[in-house]
Amino acid sequence: MLSVTPSLNRSPSTDFVVRFGSDMDATDAFNVPLQVLGGATAETIFHGLREVSPNDGWRLFERDGLLVGAIDEVAEVDLGGQAHRLYRRLLALIGGRRLARVWNYVPRINEPDASGLENYRAFCRGRSLAFEERLGGGYEQHLPAASAVGGVDGRLVVVFAATPGEPEHIENPEQVPAYAYPPEHGPRPPSFSRATRVEAAGRRHVFISGTAAIKGHATVAVGDLEGQIACTLDNLRIISRVCDLGDRLGEGPAAGWQRHFKVYLRHAADYDAVKKAFDQALFRPTDHVTWLRSDICRSALLIEIEATLTADV
Repeated sequence: MLSVTPSLNRSPSTDFVVRFGSDMDATDAFNVPLQVLGGATAETIFHGLREVSPNDGWRLFERDGLLVGAIDEVAEVDLGGQAHRLYRRLLALIGGRRLARVWNYVPRINEPDASGLENYRAFCRGRSLAFEERLGGGYEQHLPAASAVGGVDGRLVVVFAATPGEPEHIENPEQVPAYAYPPEHGPRPPSFSRATRVEAAGRRHVFISGTAAIKGHATVAVGDLEGQIACTLDNLRIISRVCDLGDRLGEGPAAGWQRHFKVYLRHAADYDAVKKAFDQALFRPTDHVTWLRSDICRSALLIEIEATLTADV
């Protein structure tokens, strides 16, 4: 599970650290015990925050209106109902802020729930209903960048960042917006944008959602690892251009971006092939990259990658 043990000697400000793997003794971080296949075992995107009092199970950090938080709950049999309640609480918690990025770790993501509905689709239904109920008509225009991958059995984990400013949510022109997927993908569509740009706490942020081999709303290259690598990289190039980052997500020191990536692989055996392709096409030595073994939101998908870019204003 994700550890929320606080440090006994908190400083006035701290970094928000997410640590991956099995080190559950760290007190300076949230621990997400997905298997680390390579790269960094911890990620720090948000710096210099002040931890504030927990609220309704959420551990919270704040700086200049930027609110970052995480929660780890025992997964319920009715995962859709749990997601509905959790997201209603989250949207009430952030008040007048706007969600910019959410990371979701969904247990047994591709398995059926008690009613026979896939857990991911049940999760999406509950999340979507919460957004609609809290934000009303047109809620789709306020959906943040997000990812949802397989998590730890028996736990539902959500990490978020919300900002006082108005984020700019961006779509990939070669993909149907997730919130407009047809019913074949579930009773309620996923609730996220492909990317979000925002300024907060003296930093520029570009959050690229979990990106995979999807064109339109269909999975591409089923059973074909090389084909999924190519399609995933193409989708990254497209969203990079739409975010005004060039073809390679703001590559180059002159741009001033610090780049964080997490790559999720359904099969650990695919690590060497995917790493070779991504190292050649995308990554640079200064990038912060974590490779994780995780199930992905569609059972036919083999790879998912997300990116976060930050720079001084």
